Amino acid sequence: METKQSEDESRYEESYKNQSTALMMRIRKFKMKEVLTWQLAKTLAMGQGLAVLICGTAISSQYLATKFHVNTPMLQSLFNYTLLCATYTTMLLCRTGDGNIFQILRSRWWKYLLLGLVDVEANYAVVKAYQYTTLTSIQLLDCFVVPVLMLLSWWVLKTRYRLVHYVAVCICLLGVGAMVGADLLAGRDQGSTSNILLGDGLVLISATLYAVSNVCQEYTVKNLSREEFLGMIGLFGTVISTVQMVILERNEVTNIQWSWEVGLLFAAFALCMYTLYSCMPIVVRLSSATSVNLSLLTADLFSLFCGIFLFHYHFSGLYLVSLVVILIGFITYNVVPTPTAPTDPSSSSSSSSSICEEGQCDVASQNEMTKQELAVKITTEEGRGDEEEQSADEEKKNGWKEEKNRRRWKKRRATGPPQCLEGQNDVVVVRHSTKM
Repeated sequence: METKQSEDESRYEESYKNQSTALMMRIRKFKMKEVLTWQLAKTLAMGQGLAVLICGTAISSQYLATKFHVNTPMLQSLFNYTLLCATYTTMLLCRTGDGNIFQILRSRWWKYLLLGLVDVEANYAVVKAYQYTTLTSIQLLDCFVVPVLMLLSWWVLKTRYRLVHYVAVCICLLGVGAMVGADLLAGRDQGSTSNILLGDGLVLISATLYAVSNVCQEYTVKNLSREEFLGMIGLFGTVISTVQMVILERNEVTNIQWSWEVGLLFAAFALCMYTLYSCMPIVVRLSSATSVNLSLLTADLFSLFCGIFLFHYHFSGLYLVSLVVILIGFITYNVVPTPTAPTDPSSSSSSSSSICEEGQCDVASQNEMTKQELAVKITTEEGRGDEEEQSADEEKKNGWKEEKNRRRWKKRRATGPPQCLEGQNDVVVVRHSTKM
């Protein structure tokens, strides 16, 4: 028994030593330059730029609501969708082939109709929630978009997360908790409490719809094109928001006291939203939808910093702490790439053929396939040509040998009878002999 215990202790010590040495080797091999790359810095800067744009939409909406008593979220969204439609839908009209708007509508119009409905209702639900619940509840429950987005990415996009990604998301959520705590300490628990259950439900619905929209956006941008996504969102978003505005907000729109200040605030909101929608697919293509939403968690902090000067909010040191914690979580998430699950080649080929039949093949992937086919054909043709050249060379060499042998035979026949050796009766022919 004592010998077994001693053996177990020795094995445990050896395993502990091996683990410690492996950890030390990893620490020694760690290089900060490999982590803090230019790609990470670019993604971080672009993500914070999107957060600043969201801050601009929040400030303009708050000015419209507090100073001019204008609460028309559908009218504000209508201006954004109209700009998208005027820009990107027009680009689709000018295209030819499978990228033309009529070909897109013929093959998958109903998908973009549902996507436009999801996007419009997500924007409307989160604005409507401010009428029923508090700002603290909205800030906390709005983070529900991140786990839903990770789940949908795992299911739809086949994204596989590692332990470091879950840790990074928890760090970001801790930063949001610090921000909410700072709001409570500063007495910024604003909003209505008329129907908290309804308001919280609207926030959760909005977060879920945003997650669905972002996953569809990532799939469309990485497999089709950014212009197609924005053009279809602009087209169907304009139609849906117009119908919904006429039904729900016709009284509020007619009661607006128009002035140059109100018009400037509407224009600022529309331009910020238009720039946000135009730039977000670029950042999604560089990273992922989950990474972009983690970077957007700092938008409320930027709004708070602007509110200190514009709306005389009280400052708290926890705001800076929450900003640093969210940025650390964002960097941690993007340090390790998120791999995708391997797919079955037969299933992938069948799925790619079905997608091509529907007209959803990417032009770049088709070009790559044709290039690969041409390369294979060229290599096979070159191989055949080399074989033919080798066979032709061998035939020429054999022909030259036969001609030489014929010439030698003719010369020997022309010289006369074979020579004999003197002193012998037997005739010894002097020929090419292989005997010694």
